[in-house]
Amino acid sequence: MTDASLICTVAIELSRARWVVGALPPTGNKVSVGAVPGGDTDRLMQHLNKIQTRLAREFGQAIELKICFEAGYDGFWLARFLRDRGLDVFVLDAASFLVSRRGRRTKTDRIDVEAMTFTLRAYLAGDLSVCRVVPVPTPEAEDAKRISRERTRLASERTRHVNRIRALLALHGIRSIKGLWGGNWRAQLDRLETGDGRPLGRYIKGEITREFERLHLVLEQVKALEAERHQTLLDPASPFPHKSKVATLTKLAGIGELSATLLVAEVFQRQYHSRRHLASYLGLAPTPYASGEVQRDQGISKAGNKPARTLLVEIAWAWMRHQPTSELASWYRARFAGNGMRSRKVGIVAMARKLAIALWHFVEHGVIPAGAVVNAR
Repeated sequence: MTDASLICTVAIELSRARWVVGALPPTGNKVSVGAVPGGDTDRLMQHLNKIQTRLAREFGQAIELKICFEAGYDGFWLARFLRDRGLDVFVLDAASFLVSRRGRRTKTDRIDVEAMTFTLRAYLAGDLSVCRVVPVPTPEAEDAKRISRERTRLASERTRHVNRIRALLALHGIRSIKGLWGGNWRAQLDRLETGDGRPLGRYIKGEITREFERLHLVLEQVKALEAERHQTLLDPASPFPHKSKVATLTKLAGIGELSATLLVAEVFQRQYHSRRHLASYLGLAPTPYASGEVQRDQGISKAGNKPARTLLVEIAWAWMRHQPTSELASWYRARFAGNGMRSRKVGIVAMARKLAIALWHFVEHGVIPAGAVVNAR
């Protein structure tokens, strides 16, 4: 383990125009700040080498650099780039930083890099409360998420186009039209009449036609993405990680290939130390409030992976339909079913947390959720 007195903490504030680099030497509290053009990795490496050379001259021995930057718009490519060149890199969750709440905060790149260098120094000294380090995923794991993220985005676009078409038709007294999910919508549109028996106007018809064309493009892209996803799971040479976990999840009634693929890409390609670790990653951990005699539950933290959390709530609803005799479904009905819609919606989030833990035990250890129906495959 490297001696803490021989470590220089370096922080990089990333932006499109420039990267601000701050270096905190092993001793002292003065941060030297410089800048390189944004995205210029050659200039960045030159700057880091200059820091090491200067510190080696001052201290008479080699000084190790510990580098950090905030997770965000630039992703993880820079961390991999620096690690490939033998540097130790930490990607920090900016939302986890301890900040002063005394008044309005001053915000500049220089202040940010100075604060990050001290934060990393404290973290390396053993104070894990000052920030949270984000694990850097493998390129394959990061790329696998694109399947789920694009599928979710296309589904959202499809819904927006369908709602827009229905709204435009409702303006003229037309309650429905065939072809929203495929089919000969042009012929349907040509035969439509308004609620007062008039043909559709030229411009409203043109707008609806263009909405249908955009909807048709989205539907075609969804089909292409589904075919690519299916082929990815069949191809042994595909880089998608943990294909065996997808096959394991699909053995449970109510979890299809799509849901299983999205779950593995977003959740189960990672390693978790405990069920609390899993719930924290999903943002499904409870957030209690206790002050004096006041004690209450503030609900879930919502501090984790939002796409995965949304997916698990959807799977929880499907679980109620396809696994009605399971222990989880029985627990939900006994606790929430007869208490109104709001209670059922709150309860399904609690069930999503329990279901996530049960599925984790299933894919990692083969423990079948109590009372669950397993497909014969």
